[in-house]
Amino acid sequence: MKRHLLLDTAPIPNTSEALCLFEYGDDFVIKLQSGKGGQLMNTRMHGSEDALAEIPCRSLAGRSQVRALIGGLGMGFTLASALRHLPPDAEVTVAELVPGVIEWNRGALGAKAGNPLDDPRARVLNEDVAVILQDNAGSFDAIMLDIDNGPEGLTRNTNSWIYSLDGLRACARALRTGGMLTVWSASADREFSSRLGKAGFHAEERQVYAHGNRGPKHTIWVATRGAVSKPGRATHTSRHTRAGQ
Repeated sequence: MKRHLLLDTAPIPNTSEALCLFEYGDDFVIKLQSGKGGQLMNTRMHGSEDALAEIPCRSLAGRSQVRALIGGLGMGFTLASALRHLPPDAEVTVAELVPGVIEWNRGALGAKAGNPLDDPRARVLNEDVAVILQDNAGSFDAIMLDIDNGPEGLTRNTNSWIYSLDGLRACARALRTGGMLTVWSASADREFSSRLGKAGFHAEERQVYAHGNRGPKHTIWVATRGAVSKPGRATHTSRHTRAGQ
């Protein structure tokens, strides 16, 4: 009988919460130490994380010097998917706030996604994605957000800024002309779809299976930049890690 074997614990900065990495047979699982939210992610079900990057990066395959930003490293599957679909001269920056998550992806966990951090096109920053967005206007062809549990949140109240109107406007300003924003969420959110439109995006909501063509579905918003809204910097920074990433 398979059991969850605790391998490591990684504190989430500025909270009393922590992420826990478990080995479960041949797979790895990440949970919150408090147990809130149950299993946050595992290496067996990552179809929606793959799609989060595949959707924008497939459309960028013919461009040169593509720059992409991923908010949340998680188990590395979104990064691996982006690298599979982008050209050799692309650059993918990953913002991950929890140092332990980066360490896990450089160890045994990383092999499950094909060790994407070893790719010379990838660089990971132990940084708040909100800071990167606000300091890099017109810099990215694609932005992929997998922070906390999506717009509904789970681990930190301050994660809500990135999904607020000001946060989405910061995403719009950080994109180049024709750039695309994709957002992962554990569930649908009609209000968030409306907010994307107010921030200057043309957006659609897609349901994607977590594993193959069966089981639970997650939501991915696919948003292209329209008119860029006026600047509005955050009154506080978004400390991210999707319940899991």
